[in-house]
Amino acid sequence: MVFSSLLFVYAFFPLNLLCYRLMPDLKWRNRIMLIFSLIFYAWAGPVYLLLLVGMTLADWLVTKEMSKCMEQKLRKRCLIIGCTINIGLLCFFKYLSFFLQNFHNWFGVPENVLAITLPIGISFYTFQLLSYVVDVYRREVQAQENFFTLLLYVSMFHQCIAGPIVRYEHVEKELTNRKILRADVAYGIRRFTIGLAKKALLANTCGSFADSFLAATSSDSIYTTLISQPVLSVWLGMFAYTMQIYLDFSAYSDMAIGMGRMIGFHYHENFNYPYISKSITEFWRRWHISLSTFFRDYVYIPLGGNRCSKLRHIFNLLVVWALTGFWHGASWNFLLWGLYYFLFLVTEKAILARSEFHIPRALSRIYTILIVSFGWMIFRFEAPSQILSILKGLFGLNGNSFTNYETTVAFKGSFLFFIIAILACTPIAKVLGERLQKRALVEPNAQVALQVVQIAVPIVLLILSTAALVGDSYNPFLYFRF
Repeated sequence: MVFSSLLFVYAFFPLNLLCYRLMPDLKWRNRIMLIFSLIFYAWAGPVYLLLLVGMTLADWLVTKEMSKCMEQKLRKRCLIIGCTINIGLLCFFKYLSFFLQNFHNWFGVPENVLAITLPIGISFYTFQLLSYVVDVYRREVQAQENFFTLLLYVSMFHQCIAGPIVRYEHVEKELTNRKILRADVAYGIRRFTIGLAKKALLANTCGSFADSFLAATSSDSIYTTLISQPVLSVWLGMFAYTMQIYLDFSAYSDMAIGMGRMIGFHYHENFNYPYISKSITEFWRRWHISLSTFFRDYVYIPLGGNRCSKLRHIFNLLVVWALTGFWHGASWNFLLWGLYYFLFLVTEKAILARSEFHIPRALSRIYTILIVSFGWMIFRFEAPSQILSILKGLFGLNGNSFTNYETTVAFKGSFLFFIIAILACTPIAKVLGERLQKRALVEPNAQVALQVVQIAVPIVLLILSTAALVGDSYNPFLYFRF
């Protein structure tokens, strides 16, 4: 079940809200949220629900024991046990088959490679558990005494399977003491419908264009097809995928934040319009913020951060970006994608630190979006031959023509849609809304207009999204695979 399915929008989520509001107190409301969350997670495969519950139970026991220990040595032992369980299980399910397959390809052993199904959302909830265990060790949060409260934190269906990575410290108080305000409910509804529209109306269409222009079918002829794609087709496909992956993932975060707000949870923002960035460094401050800050606080800073020698600083960055790439999937292209950003970030730190070096704002934004878009091609295609073919195809180095009849027709027919999708990747709508809110404070007409917009926009977006989802078989969430 995905958030952008009609089953979720018109059955599961409304039933969840109804049952939640009928409960007499917060204790029962938490029980309802836990039941619905476990059902939601088990929908894709009940067997892996045991893994999620088991990992949570192990960390609950470890942190309870840790909280009783006064000796630092014993606390550290508990920390090692908790981290070993979490990282070990993540590596087993996500990476063991990958490494065994590579050993088989290189050395012929083992003869039979074990096929392991990846549990949905394991990368996200494992990082949440890791942050909880480490924060208890650091005494930044208290160990949760109630197992079911901790399980609710880990399994909350708003963010369990595709983020954002919610830290325990951010919701610790709200797990046991929160209020539902009318303003929060209204904001949550607006945020949810905006995310649903971004997904159903924009991301899915961008995905269809990307698949068409980049011939992203899983067939033996894909390499030949990619070579023959016209230059314009490759560029259009690259930018369509660039917009798809942002609109898709940020839509999920919008819906998660909106649903949380409806019941009193205030999840942190996960995206801050990354495609308007003026550098790769700024891009990663705006993109998947919960992941970036996790690696910063739990890997980069413990390694020494930038308070060390230059060589050690570069090594710290290398470790972080290798892990960032590999976190996204058990494939060499993801590692390459992480190292790709490592090179640009190190280069920026070396060059942009010079006071005499200045790039005009427009050029810096063009530079950033091009580097990010090229990076998404490394992210999308696993085979080095496909990546190389795409990058060469962008400049006609495959002997491919600039365009053909089909590409020209598709470009003309989709031009207006691409303009709308580009605008959706910018804060233009947010800026206009903020201006209207400021005017509403002093102008009665603007106040009426604001109320009409706040009521009408969610309704219109919900109707349009529903129309788009009816009979639409193309409705994936890209980050479910991670």
